[in-house]
Amino acid sequence: MHIHILGICGTFMGSLAVLARELGHTVTGSDQGVYPPMSTQLEAQGISLMSGFSPEHLEPKPDLVLIGNAMSRGNPEVEAVLNRNIDYMSGPEWLARELLRHRWVLAVAGTHGKTTTTAMLLWILDQAGLAPGYLVGGVPKDFPVSARLGDSDFFVIEADEYDSAFFDKRSKFIHYRPRTLILNNLEFDHADIFDNVDAIERQFHHLVRTVPSQGLIIRPSVDTHLDNALSLGCWSQVQEAAIGSEVPGTTDWRAELLSEDGSRFMVIHHEQPVAVVKWSQTGLHNVRNALAAISAARHVGVTPDHAVAALCRFSGVKRRMELLADINGVKVYDDFAHHPTAIETTLEGLRAQVGEEPVIALIEPRSNTMKQGVHQHTLLPSAALADRVYWANLNDMNWLPDLVSAWQLANPESRQHLVESTVQGLIDRVLADLPSPCHIVTMSNGGFGGIHGKLVAELERIHG
Repeated sequence: MHIHILGICGTFMGSLAVLARELGHTVTGSDQGVYPPMSTQLEAQGISLMSGFSPEHLEPKPDLVLIGNAMSRGNPEVEAVLNRNIDYMSGPEWLARELLRHRWVLAVAGTHGKTTTTAMLLWILDQAGLAPGYLVGGVPKDFPVSARLGDSDFFVIEADEYDSAFFDKRSKFIHYRPRTLILNNLEFDHADIFDNVDAIERQFHHLVRTVPSQGLIIRPSVDTHLDNALSLGCWSQVQEAAIGSEVPGTTDWRAELLSEDGSRFMVIHHEQPVAVVKWSQTGLHNVRNALAAISAARHVGVTPDHAVAALCRFSGVKRRMELLADINGVKVYDDFAHHPTAIETTLEGLRAQVGEEPVIALIEPRSNTMKQGVHQHTLLPSAALADRVYWANLNDMNWLPDLVSAWQLANPESRQHLVESTVQGLIDRVLADLPSPCHIVTMSNGGFGGIHGKLVAELERIHG
């Protein structure tokens, strides 16, 4: 079968392309603004990529078109699919029909940390010899690709609350029917499709409705919005996780920090010590992710001590505080931060790791929610732990320069915030007054105009 994918370089649709190819299908796809790591992965799999969207990309006529949720009516290729009566469906529907039926699905949902937690859980199960299938919304460093069919009944999937397609406005994760479900957290996001956080809570409740009574839901002990979602009805066992003494009394899973940056912690199950995680990850958010992954792995038979041993060898995910270069004491990182909470927790982890060494943040507010200015009141405070913050106004957001100017006037003693409208302008600003040692973090859920490679190249040129 010839399957053509619209929006193929998105993390989800690109992973579907890998799975379809592994099933033996001929796979092609179209997208706009192609950038690594997904484009590189697809080309390595022998999948033909077409730039832009055009009816000519549908010649010869494919047997099936999978339409990504970034596609809308008016797109010339979408219109050609409809006018030519070519069979089509959403990516989540295809995945559920072709791969997830009759499998034990372990799903990871939440506003933050889905990709990393999914990769952790996958790694634990893989190291235990369970050979799970998987789909990760990114490229895990411990695996060559972002998806595979697997050789067992288990399938680990990142479960996104974003809608399925222009013709199916349900959240993607409604299709998956997990038996093991991790709910990392819940905050307001995706303002382009959700009116308020109540609407997101309702979608999470719909997901909870699909978990069998013999299934398991794993959640943090403290999260008001998850409380609301579960209060609408829950028919499955629920296990909770916490750090230190943030909740009174006992809890199912707990982490006791042995280092402030989260790089060492004791895992405690039902108040009994299990083992110490000593790994390369940092940040309290990753400690929480680890507890959830350990709990989910136990549900399918992996003992906590074996899960901890696997996490001690966990390499992480590309674009999640990924160290790109260390040049003459200047370290450059790439991070996917797409929300003020993600920016804050990432910088907290880095600050705890590097102490007083200077931290410079280059942030592109790129998500639909960020571009609409929904998080204006928390955006600048989220970067408080950086010594300097450069905001990339690559999409001409009129509110951003005004926000930064007002903030600086109201907080003259605060960290330095500056706005630049071009990638080269950002690089020039950073290099004009660059301390050493220091840590430069680029934050965006997109390609950020290729700033990563350009900045590293400039540093290499300067320092020879």
